[in-house]
Amino acid sequence: MRLVPTMLAAVLATSIAAAQAASPATTTIPQASLQHAAQLRDKAVADDTGYKIVESLTTEVGPRMAGSEADARAVAWAVAKFKALGYDKVWTEPVTFPKWERKSEHAQVLGDHAQPLTLTALGGSPGGTVEGEVVRFADLKSLQEAPAGSLKGKIAFIDVPMERAKDGSGYGMGSQIRGRGPSAAVKAGASAYLMRSAGTDSHRNPHTGITRFEDGLTPIPSAALSAPDAGQLSRLVALGKPIRVRVALDCGWTGEYTSQNVIGEIRGRTKPDEVVVIGGHLDSWDLGTGAIDDGAGVAIAMGAGKLIRDMKQRPARTIRVVAFANEEQGLHGGRAYALKHGADVRKHQIAAESDFGAGRIYAFSTGAPERALGAVKQIADVLAPLGIAYTPGEGGPGPDISPMAAGGLAWAALRQDGTDYFDYHHTPDDTLDKIDPKALAQNVAAYAVFAYLAADAQGDFGSEPKQVTPPRE
Repeated sequence: MRLVPTMLAAVLATSIAAAQAASPATTTIPQASLQHAAQLRDKAVADDTGYKIVESLTTEVGPRMAGSEADARAVAWAVAKFKALGYDKVWTEPVTFPKWERKSEHAQVLGDHAQPLTLTALGGSPGGTVEGEVVRFADLKSLQEAPAGSLKGKIAFIDVPMERAKDGSGYGMGSQIRGRGPSAAVKAGASAYLMRSAGTDSHRNPHTGITRFEDGLTPIPSAALSAPDAGQLSRLVALGKPIRVRVALDCGWTGEYTSQNVIGEIRGRTKPDEVVVIGGHLDSWDLGTGAIDDGAGVAIAMGAGKLIRDMKQRPARTIRVVAFANEEQGLHGGRAYALKHGADVRKHQIAAESDFGAGRIYAFSTGAPERALGAVKQIADVLAPLGIAYTPGEGGPGPDISPMAAGGLAWAALRQDGTDYFDYHHTPDDTLDKIDPKALAQNVAAYAVFAYLAADAQGDFGSEPKQVTPPRE
């Protein structure tokens, strides 16, 4: 069909209008909202709500290993705390996972240099008592290249110190050694596996954490030595004589358990079905009281939501705070949340998770698209007086946010100073006294500002159904 000029013009106009309608508008934040957020920020830095929350959790519940009796008490605590803080809606969602238990752990050097060693079983390790000669490896690659059967009847030991860094980047290698080392040891024929703890301290405190064995392999007892004990064992091996060690672990998988993600909401004034998500994980390892990992994160998010609730004018969208279940043993709470809510990703404006201790936040970034960067910069400007720099292109979604971020959820990163985080991470030293109340208040202020402004923005931050590979935090 041939179109006359007037018809062609009409068709073009219709096409342009349709294209404009399909293209999202630029996201901005009203000036009044920025002023409200600045007032919220200044109030939050002088407020102790966050500290009181983490004090309550670590004192009244203590360590909260996934699947333990304390896990159930932590869920009950979180429900009660949300309600006491005045959240409009509080509920739980089930999270089911394999249950691992630790009962006891011992090790000692045998023979001429007999002495005890301080260690802790890695989560996921089987129990058992093993005696064998120690073979030291200077890195993971060396163990992975060991010939099959070359370690038969022996104990593999990887001794790699972790580098201290503000952004915690040294943990990458440590977590690989913990996660991949045991399988490499099995393939080489070892009877047990030891590693220098993934930590930056020099205390006689071993660092635990989850490990996994590749399919088809028979798991072996696997544990982490404290840094001083790893150094001692390395010096003994360097003497040039065979060094035998006995490792005795009583631990292992004991069935299945169902915990809960605990969720609280502060309802939005005009768009209550759209949500900004902030949170942390409720579980911890069993050695300390889970203060920095991640009682602080739960307290920061809960406290930020409570301060937003107390404002005279709430934001347009709902603030949803999630206390995720069992992050430590495989992001089970985050995966369950993504499975349940992934189809509603467009209703999720943006999300951020606090799971890197309680050090001051020093940087802010997002994965938002170009059209939202003006609003991102507006948020950054309100955060700046807290000593927080805008660092585009850095950071990534928090661990429990990452499963849904992989399905298109927009994310933000409020990056904490982790210079000393790995001194305490997964150790008996993860206790309340390691938290600076003023630094925690700065975190609460930052999360409150971010959540409030994102929830009151005119436009979105790019959440849409799509498969992506988000950057690692």
